[in-house]
Amino acid sequence: MKLKFFLIGLVLFAVILKGCRKDPEAFGEENDGKYQTTPYVFDQNPAYPPFRLPVDNPLTEEGVMLGRMLFHDPILSVDSTISCASCHKQNKGFTDGLKLSKGVQNQIGTRNSMPLYNLMWHNRLFWDGRALSIRQQVLGPIQAHNEMNMNLFDLMKRLEASPRYKTPFKKAFNADHITPELLSKGLEQFLITMLSFNAPIDKLKGRTDTLNVISESARRGLQLFMQPVENGGADCFHCHSNVPFFGNTSISGSMSNNGLDVAFADKGFGNVTGLETDNGKFRVPSLRNVEFTAPYMHDGRFDNLEEVLDFYSGDIKLTSPNLDINILAHGKQLNLSGQQKQDIIEFLKTLSDTQFINDPKFRSPF
Repeated sequence: MKLKFFLIGLVLFAVILKGCRKDPEAFGEENDGKYQTTPYVFDQNPAYPPFRLPVDNPLTEEGVMLGRMLFHDPILSVDSTISCASCHKQNKGFTDGLKLSKGVQNQIGTRNSMPLYNLMWHNRLFWDGRALSIRQQVLGPIQAHNEMNMNLFDLMKRLEASPRYKTPFKKAFNADHITPELLSKGLEQFLITMLSFNAPIDKLKGRTDTLNVISESARRGLQLFMQPVENGGADCFHCHSNVPFFGNTSISGSMSNNGLDVAFADKGFGNVTGLETDNGKFRVPSLRNVEFTAPYMHDGRFDNLEEVLDFYSGDIKLTSPNLDINILAHGKQLNLSGQQKQDIIEFLKTLSDTQFINDPKFRSPF
């Protein structure tokens, strides 16, 4: 019955993004200094939660293009060798395919690169949830010593001296000087446009004839995904049932310990709050595009989805402190069969949005 209501409740999220296709060189040309911004229009489906568009940073064609340029430009790093896109590659669901991301001078980071899409619905960003907004998040990697390692004061001077950015900042924000706030607003505008709701699962449109849309194996995987352990299921939905995200976006529920370790080399959310009860908790990621975002977990310890399901099937650390209540509730390994694991993986592939990872609106404009 739960499966039936789940399927009926799925509605196609029709997102029409009017792309920014201005040539960056033409975009940077001078004129008389009198610019008027063009609103960037979303077609919002009322069946889904409203976008959290910032009231003090309205999306415009000019602002989104500026953010797109900044995202793909290595000028943001101290030695101009890496950009935001270096760790967030479009064909990998805006991750980098590495266990631990690399910064300038090949410095190894401490965590796996997180995907970038549907961010406006998240109340906490980064694996440890330390950022409460996109605008706050984007400045973190720029300044981090093992990432871009760039001092914001020096970066503002660099951008001011660059002929590439004087006019785009003026067009986007009518600004005579470039500031960290305007930098973060530009990046925020671009990241907000990165929506992914065009996977096969979205094409169900509330239909019950699922075999015409997803395979029989994926249909069995969906059933396992939704069913509680006591009914023979995999119980994935407790942490990943927030349709249409297939994750958990609430402040209280987004940080969780899924039983990876008994002792925590990385305390995750506990490092942010200072509370022992938050040690070992990390953000519950969306499962959309999970096919493209390997390796998995905050430290990239699992190379593929098979390894992830092997862990949930028989290697959950049930004595881990602060273990998620949903795992504690059934208190045992899932003991999935080989066929069940494959069925769940087939279902997870129905969350893959190939249009999103190939959309030219998100590619480098240079």
